Amino acid sequence: MSIAENLARVQANIARAAESAGRDPKEILLVGATKMNDAARVQEAIAAGLRCCGENRVQELLEKNGAGAYAGADLHFIGTLQKNKVKYLVGLVSLIHSVDSEALMREIGRQSEKRGIVQDILLEVNTGGETSKSGFAPAEVAGALEKAASVAGIRVRGLMTIPPICRAPEENIPYFRLLRQLFIDNGEKKYDNIRMDFMSMGMSGDYEAAVACGANIVRVGTAIFGQRNYSA
Repeated sequence: MSIAENLARVQANIARAAESAGRDPKEILLVGATKMNDAARVQEAIAAGLRCCGENRVQELLEKNGAGAYAGADLHFIGTLQKNKVKYLVGLVSLIHSVDSEALMREIGRQSEKRGIVQDILLEVNTGGETSKSGFAPAEVAGALEKAASVAGIRVRGLMTIPPICRAPEENIPYFRLLRQLFIDNGEKKYDNIRMDFMSMGMSGDYEAAVACGANIVRVGTAIFGQRNYSA
């Protein structure tokens, strides 16, 4: 199937999952995970109606941005971010999903202040407690938000998670529900630079389950662009 056909199917699945949960499909932002897709393929998706792109790698993002890949769409960074790469992203992307440490949030704040801007971010939560994954432990989220409140140059817009690899989408429902509870519990706290607007969770294999559990951002790559060729 073409990118346009795949995108239409994903959008229809999101709408059906939202309506089944009593939600408005318009509340849910589909981020197309464009990793390993060149500028032409990204533009094909945007022409078909994709409104937001998400990149995992800073160098790839910069190269494709220079080629006009994201023209006509919003741009998020959704991958692991090293502190020494922050300077390339601040002010270029509208949202950084993967802030997994106090040190990273402070570097984003430092670079943002240098540019006289405020960078929107999400805190990444390691809901599965996996040692191979980065992110704040669920018990650390409240403290991380308290620390974020003291950092100028950033605005926390919510939480993000990547649950363990699953064999069936329903296996990740407990992790999605955990993030939703953290989102609700911490959304009641009042800080000047924290607005709990977004739950970013769900990818190609489980985005419908994530929507059913309250996600309002889903990050979908393979279901739109097809399988990536990692051997190339």
